[in-house]
Amino acid sequence: MMPRINAAIGHIHLDKLQPHHLLAFYDNLAEPGIRSDTKYRCTVDFKSLLRERKLTKASFAPIANVSMAVLNSITQGRNIARESAEKISKALDLKLDEIFSPVDEDSTLSAKTILHHHRLISSILSTAVQWQAIFSNPCERVKPPKVEKNEPRYLDETEASRLLELLENEDIQFRTAIQLLLYTGFRRGELLGLEWSDIDFKNQIIHVRRSSLYLPDKGVFTDETKNYTSERAIKVSSIVFQALKEYKTWQTEQRIKLGDQWHQTDRLFTAWNGKPMHPDTLTGWFHDFVARNNLPQVSIHSLRHTNATLLIAQHMPITTVAKRLGHANAATTTKIYAHAIRSADAAAAETLENILAPNRISKSKLG
Repeated sequence: MMPRINAAIGHIHLDKLQPHHLLAFYDNLAEPGIRSDTKYRCTVDFKSLLRERKLTKASFAPIANVSMAVLNSITQGRNIARESAEKISKALDLKLDEIFSPVDEDSTLSAKTILHHHRLISSILSTAVQWQAIFSNPCERVKPPKVEKNEPRYLDETEASRLLELLENEDIQFRTAIQLLLYTGFRRGELLGLEWSDIDFKNQIIHVRRSSLYLPDKGVFTDETKNYTSERAIKVSSIVFQALKEYKTWQTEQRIKLGDQWHQTDRLFTAWNGKPMHPDTLTGWFHDFVARNNLPQVSIHSLRHTNATLLIAQHMPITTVAKRLGHANAATTTKIYAHAIRSADAAAAETLENILAPNRISKSKLG
């Protein structure tokens, strides 16, 4: 966000910054073409191109300094990040637009992202007021961009069960990752940050101690969890631990096959060579999986919402759900999952009526 902020208002002296400067900036953020994370799609037969150069994906990956997952995404018709597209074009000595084209280049930033810009600017200016660099914060005289609150997307019990059934025929790595997300409610970064030392097979407990994230200027990197309550340990079912045992055996076999090519990171979910998996690899695979199987349009994060919603539907205490999700307090959970709480409350009322007044209900139906 800072590059956009600096480019738009960084040249304005603090005591000269006015609300109309901020409003103009927010209007600019809402215009098409402002996004810097545009994805790219290959416009040529990439396999044939490599064959012409007498290359394979395995031999070309280290030359271009990209993962096999990125090259697989290209050959499967999926979109990739601009950074990867540029690396591949450069390695092939071709211009970017000769083999790639931008996808949704004119898409706009979401209202939520624009609001994040506003909050960051407001925070910076509040500090300036504290340091007496300016007398007041101009953000306080600006109406923040409005964000429509949408209920989180999730799968119901039947849809979640179908998803698990469909996963049985999928690659063991992605199958295990999605199962784990559904049964634990982990964030994507928390899942990809898991190491085998975090898995307590004896007590069937998983420890969340870090996140694996990605930024264009840093690549894949390890960070702390979202907040201090996100670092947690949760009990997980025996079904999940059986899947983890099978997956660990498979990964060990892969490591032995690759020998010196394998990078020992202790991560559960990795690229082909043992390095931490790029977060978009998992997200892209799940998007394709959902489309291939005509599932409701849900995202990776929807699995976290599904986990929480199903627990609340089974009358699990909100404090327990909050702790398992790593929320700072139960109020956060209550706010996000108000829809599930309302549904569970309505079901509870009906259950109580069935217990206390079954005869009255029967007579009303007869009448």
